Amino acid sequence: MKALLMLMMAGYTLFGADGYDVYKKQCMQCHVEMMEKKEVLKVFKTLKSPPMIEVSNRLKENILIKEDDDNIIKRRVVIAFIKDYIENPSIDYSMCHLGAIDRFGIMPSLKGKLSSDERQAVAEWVYDRYQGVSFK
Repeated sequence: MKALLMLMMAGYTLFGADGYDVYKKQCMQCHVEMMEKKEVLKVFKTLKSPPMIEVSNRLKENILIKEDDDNIIKRRVVIAFIKDYIENPSIDYSMCHLGAIDRFGIMPSLKGKLSSDERQAVAEWVYDRYQGVSFK
């Protein structure tokens, strides 16, 4: 049942915006897609923002739901958070480490730059791209 639902969710992007394309168009200029922690530490002062793998991992670690074993609900909650944060970034609910906030600040709002479909697609991509991939 869960596999069927995940397949149906993945099919959404077949007919709407492609999350990776949105990432490349709007996010890639600041967020590196994949980088190991040891590499981040080497180039920390030259990065524009945290790598996307770290962003995804931090969100998954920090957004907790009561039903820990229900990955479908967790996925929905994280995606909803990302969609809102893209347009309404705030220090009040940032999930970055304090050192990252000191270094990078809060990301600029993309309000008006992405359609609803694009926000949905990139939020799904951020969640799904790093499923089972740790930032280490």
